[in-house]
Amino acid sequence: MLEQFKTLICDYVEVEPDTITETSRFIEDLHFNSYDFVDFLGAVENEFGILVDEQDIMELHTVGEAIAYVEKLQGKDAS
Repeated sequence: MLEQFKTLICDYVEVEPDTITETSRFIEDLHFNSYDFVDFLGAVENEFGILVDEQDIMELHTVGEAIAYVEKLQGKDAS
């Protein structure tokens, strides 16, 4: 799933895919702005067939947190 996230992230911000890890922070490390992040989450919804709850967006700070969130919504055990 990390590879899918890397592809999506690179559609929104100019970073090298190899620099993206699960500990990468969307704002501080990947330089997302709030508008790009919301658009990105829409792409995540489409890619993984989920609906992101707007309340939960504020809790997603790292790529790993977003992956765990998607896995949770898909009914997978993220641990």
